Amino acid sequence: MTNTAKAQDDKQQIKSKKRVADFGEVFTAEREVHAMLDLVKIQTEQITSTFLEPACGTGNFLAEILRRKLATALRLSQINKSKKSPKYAQFHYEKHAICAISSIYGIELLADNCDECRRRLLDLFLDHYQSHFKQTDPAVIDTAKFLLSKNIVGGNALTLKDLNGNPIVFSEWKLISDTLIQRRDYVYENLVEKTNNQLTDNQGFIPKHIQDYPPIHYLKLSEQ
Repeated sequence: MTNTAKAQDDKQQIKSKKRVADFGEVFTAEREVHAMLDLVKIQTEQITSTFLEPACGTGNFLAEILRRKLATALRLSQINKSKKSPKYAQFHYEKHAICAISSIYGIELLADNCDECRRRLLDLFLDHYQSHFKQTDPAVIDTAKFLLSKNIVGGNALTLKDLNGNPIVFSEWKLISDTLIQRRDYVYENLVEKTNNQLTDNQGFIPKHIQDYPPIHYLKLSEQ
């Protein structure tokens, strides 16, 4: 690697020396992101596989995961077998894309990073969506924004609290029919909690949700 290339790579990994000193903020380089995600390549390409990045920064890992999932969403929506002139069912792509977005979670200590991560993931989706379909549905875009506002949380993964000092809460979004999604809210602390009984008895851990929502069309999630 040349000195110029190394300097550029280092620049992409930090925002400022002060942030490194104050928060230990160093972003993972793109090469390492790809290498690490390739270790679980099959899962990153599955629509419903869930991923949580407890220190997501501006979304280096989450963006690559979403990119792979959107490629799967497009492939699953293809309605012909042509490689040169593929045709896609927009409805199926939109549903798969929303499910992909709903499966990605992040926690970030710094509010500006959290906002940037949400914007980055939304822009990635919009670029992919608009590049394959001439007429996009505003309701789909609004749903994507809503999901990212819920799934990318400002907080501390060590204290399990959000930036207001309240317990971090995540929502599970489960597609239960062709168009209906079931939402359940969980306290993050309960999701990571391990008791002595569970360790010794080797029983599966089933967290208790704190709120259960009625099934709703996936394009109306923001109404709940």
